[in-house]
Amino acid sequence: MCRLVLYLGPELKIGSLVTEPEHSLIVQSYHSEEREEPLNGDGFGIAWYSQNPLEEPAIFKSISPAWNNQNLRNLSRVVHSHCIMAHIRAASPGLPVAEFNCHPFSREQFSFMHNGAISNFHTVKRPLIQILSDASYLQLQGTTDSEIIFALFADQYALLEMEDNERKIAKALMNTICVIHNLCINQDDNIQCELNIVITDGHVAVASRFSSAGVKPVSLYVHSGHEYRCHKGVVNLYPTENPSVLIASEPLTNDKSWQKVPKNHLVLINENRELNYQAISL
Repeated sequence: MCRLVLYLGPELKIGSLVTEPEHSLIVQSYHSEEREEPLNGDGFGIAWYSQNPLEEPAIFKSISPAWNNQNLRNLSRVVHSHCIMAHIRAASPGLPVAEFNCHPFSREQFSFMHNGAISNFHTVKRPLIQILSDASYLQLQGTTDSEIIFALFADQYALLEMEDNERKIAKALMNTICVIHNLCINQDDNIQCELNIVITDGHVAVASRFSSAGVKPVSLYVHSGHEYRCHKGVVNLYPTENPSVLIASEPLTNDKSWQKVPKNHLVLINENRELNYQAISL
């Protein structure tokens, strides 16, 4: 399983998530605490947004382990953003370590990352691809289930006519999870899904914590209600009317503000960085 973190809030240095906290994403790349295999060394990626609402996210990816990539450390030291996604990869068995397979994936205004897997993916890969529109199929570059899930989300999003983008993203993600779950059941009752997914357009975000019946969900936490700041490895939380929101596979710090996302729920984050939970109904 991979590890991931999303940040929405006042402009923050990437290093405040990736390199500086006591349980930063780099630490999690070699010492994850909430998965049996502690290593996540099959590449990494970062997406971040400028304040220009029309600009697509910048993406930096590499297949090297996050713990020994000097470019990542230098970038994290100087780049600031109000919206940051970071992901470290533990490749599923049989899937190659390649830059095209590293998260986050992006399309137009959206960035997407996934932690989890579709078991026996090879048995459902072709049916999933056949569902995609021609446009989404032609944009596939890698070989992961994650990228196909993102393509399916893009198609579901395009079908909706809703003005509230936060709820439109949530509805499209809910529909995507339902389509995948139903297809897997129809293909083989033994196929299981673990779909911890995070999607943002740079202003709002939606995350899911989902697993098939009888499957222990992959860890996912939310941190909100304070302004999050990290200076020289020390994290400070400030009461504020302009709070930060973080979504992470594992807490970056040992403070008590981190809360587990309930199993089979979405977390919706609006432009005011207010949270709303929504049960995933299949």
